[in-house]
Amino acid sequence: MRRYIPEDITGFMVSTGIVKQSEVDLAKASHLARILAIDAFWPTGTPDTGTGTLVASVEDAVRLGVDCVKMLLPWNVNDAEKVLYCKRVGAVVSEASKWHIPVMVEPVFLAAPRTPEIIEAELEVARVGYDLGADIIKITFPGPDATAKLCAELDIPVVVAGGPRSGDAKSTVKDIKEAIEAGAQGVVVGRKIWQRPPEEAKDMMKEISAITRKHFTRRW
Repeated sequence: MRRYIPEDITGFMVSTGIVKQSEVDLAKASHLARILAIDAFWPTGTPDTGTGTLVASVEDAVRLGVDCVKMLLPWNVNDAEKVLYCKRVGAVVSEASKWHIPVMVEPVFLAAPRTPEIIEAELEVARVGYDLGADIIKITFPGPDATAKLCAELDIPVVVAGGPRSGDAKSTVKDIKEAIEAGAQGVVVGRKIWQRPPEEAKDMMKEISAITRKHFTRRW
């Protein structure tokens, strides 16, 4: 994180531990936003038998001074787990509204290949997140046409996730450009950048920053 603070970025997605350990560093860079992941799911490799849970509360987020909270909404889980997820997301949205903290919801099919069927299903789960009261939807890039349709339909900010490192830097930058041109209001990219050699990662961030300024269209 310290390596990337001086770069042309707008913030970090963080865990509670990282927020605590980086408090001094980010106090000196108060222009950077922090999005706190407040839930977890395990084991991710077997979603049909795994369990999700909150690992931090909205009150924790307020106390830590973060700008947004993020929750998963996995949908290839059993029906009982789906009900629990909907209940948790709804409760967090309600509590966060009291503190004027936005809630980012990430629809996802855990450990599933990126087939056309999975991509279409994630779009449906994004609509579930919207119905539960999400302020922001974070979704793995479904392609430019689907991104444009989702942005227009939901009319709340949609940001595109990077996901695990795959492909080369050029393909990642291309996807981000297409997502922003389609109406995405931002990108949340981690492993596809910081798992690369430092100089390559730095060059990627410069390209992505330029894209988000040149091709971004504010929808509100």
